[in-house]
Amino acid sequence: MIEPETASATVYRYTLPLSDGAAAGDAGSRREGALLELRDEHGNSGWGEAAPLPGFSRESVEEAARQLAAFSSGEGVEEPYPSVRFALELGHLSLRAAASGETLPRLLSSVPRGSVELNALISSGPDEAPAEARRMREAGYRAVKLKVGRRQVDEEARLVRHVAGELEGVSLRLDANRAWSLTEALEFARGILGVEVEYVEEPLADATLLPRFARESRLPVALDESLVGIPAAGLAEHGYATAVVLKPTLLGGISRSLALAARADDLGMKAVVSSAFESGVGTLGLVALAAALPGGGEPAGLDTYRRLGADTLRPALDLGSTLDVSALLGQHREIDPLYLEPVGAKP
Repeated sequence: MIEPETASATVYRYTLPLSDGAAAGDAGSRREGALLELRDEHGNSGWGEAAPLPGFSRESVEEAARQLAAFSSGEGVEEPYPSVRFALELGHLSLRAAASGETLPRLLSSVPRGSVELNALISSGPDEAPAEARRMREAGYRAVKLKVGRRQVDEEARLVRHVAGELEGVSLRLDANRAWSLTEALEFARGILGVEVEYVEEPLADATLLPRFARESRLPVALDESLVGIPAAGLAEHGYATAVVLKPTLLGGISRSLALAARADDLGMKAVVSSAFESGVGTLGLVALAAALPGGGEPAGLDTYRRLGADTLRPALDLGSTLDVSALLGQHREIDPLYLEPVGAKP
């Protein structure tokens, strides 16, 4: 619901081209979402973003935009969609930051990090992937993520070995997006025996078998899709996991992601902030979240941003292996109206 200090709220739909449609899966060749603009009586503004990810989010962009418009007009909504919660929280937080002169990370943590490392995402085919991995290592990335589960298991294992051979001193993260049966996943584990990986993210179509996979494969496992609907207190039931991958768009906002991160830290799990092809508005919120997480400051997975062919912000974000948080969040940017279409407003 719109907070008392908010004088107006406007919702916009956007459509952006993707420069790498293959990396986006079900999103296709374009990325659609909604932006929420909040203004107070002094003219300060804050922006949030709801960008449900096709194939992963339960809500559509149309449903998220309608719900945001309902919130903006003061209508009651029993429970916001996960992407809408992210938009509302980010919008209110960024408005508070603008009104108070405080930085967004300081609103989330009393001791935020001054810099955030990113992992690189390899999305090229098997022939080009090793060379891309080498370029990422030379560019200073401390971690690299490789999507697997798109080819035959033996082909994927060979690809991982070739990529790992180019990554001396760089952590290799694997993400299967629940592509395999337990039999296939264990075959893959045998195929990469001896290769050091930081974790394998969601290898199984049947997530209930993850504890068995972790036990039999002896590979470190990360949770992503399995976190949806899990309260922070319930994370202790997944002690087989090494890491949690936090996508606020899918998990239901910044506060829920912070709660999961805090519990993961208590349990000795890594917490990794990850994007879901948000535009620059949402990505800046993810940078602030990554800077505020407890734990060791794991490289964040925000490289989907580089797959956008355009952005809702101008100038666009310049993301590299390490981000200066104050410089990135402090740079003046404007919303580009070229890609926006108003949905509704509360006068």
